[in-house]
Amino acid sequence: MRRLATAFLLLFGVLSAPVHSQPAYPSRPVHIVAPVPPGSPPDVVARVIGEQLARALGQPVIVENRPGASGTIGLNHVAKAAPDGYTLGILSMPVTIVPSLFSAMPFDVVEDLTPVRQAVWAGTILVVRNESPYRSLEDLVAQAKQAPAQLTFASGGAGTPSHLGGELLSRTIGSEIRHVPYKGAPEGVLAVMSGEVTMMFAAAGAVAPHLSSGKLRGIAVPTPMRLAAFPDIPTMGEKGFPDFNLRDWLGVVAPPGTPSHIVHRLSNAIGEVAAAPLVRERFRAMGMDAVETTTPDDFGELVRSETARWAKFVRETGIKGQ
Repeated sequence: MRRLATAFLLLFGVLSAPVHSQPAYPSRPVHIVAPVPPGSPPDVVARVIGEQLARALGQPVIVENRPGASGTIGLNHVAKAAPDGYTLGILSMPVTIVPSLFSAMPFDVVEDLTPVRQAVWAGTILVVRNESPYRSLEDLVAQAKQAPAQLTFASGGAGTPSHLGGELLSRTIGSEIRHVPYKGAPEGVLAVMSGEVTMMFAAAGAVAPHLSSGKLRGIAVPTPMRLAAFPDIPTMGEKGFPDFNLRDWLGVVAPPGTPSHIVHRLSNAIGEVAAAPLVRERFRAMGMDAVETTTPDDFGELVRSETARWAKFVRETGIKGQ
């Protein structure tokens, strides 16, 4: 009887012991890895989002720059981090091209990163120097067809969006436009302004000051709609190339295995941030459009489809990594 009473007391003690639940997420600072140097588009997006996300989450959001190897160093850090929602990263379209250019990748872009939410669409503009004799896309195409390989386009390096844009234009019109790679996109833009090369598909944010100052002229945008920040520049579709699409995007990712409730908590918070008028206006000024309506699954499908699309394009064109 005494043993039975003792056993009962022990059982009662276990059942009545306080349950120590996990603290609500987030309970400490969240880190966003920008896999680029300060001032680059993923860094800017991380900081614009992070500033407002800290208020939405009630915790500090710290942006870490981990540049190198076409963004794979920083994103590899995210892929290997604990799946607890405290280490996030900014993934952009150019990173989906990297696996097709280099055989050795430290992580799988599709499998080893958990999509949280697409943040923005980033505009691209086909530009020429203001003194260029080519006043329109029709002028460029006519000259390229008349004298193949005479016209040139700049890029920030092999496999970059500016490179893909030039190659895509060459294939679309059926005439070669010669590629001139530079060490980075800023050098390519300077080459266009100096007249070293004819044209460049450049990030809208990077060329906005030069368009405003009159040093560059926008010829066309390779997106479905005109850019809100540059409404006078026509789309490629308006100029007779409806299937020409070169649209950069950026979004937030987490380590693989991040619990779904944390992913959705973050996705909803980022959605609130993207809907804020101040944030929309800041992105708009940089030639970006905040994505207000989307889900983690939508972003995951975008990453998968873009990775497959550019892998096919790289195979067909024979583009090689530097």
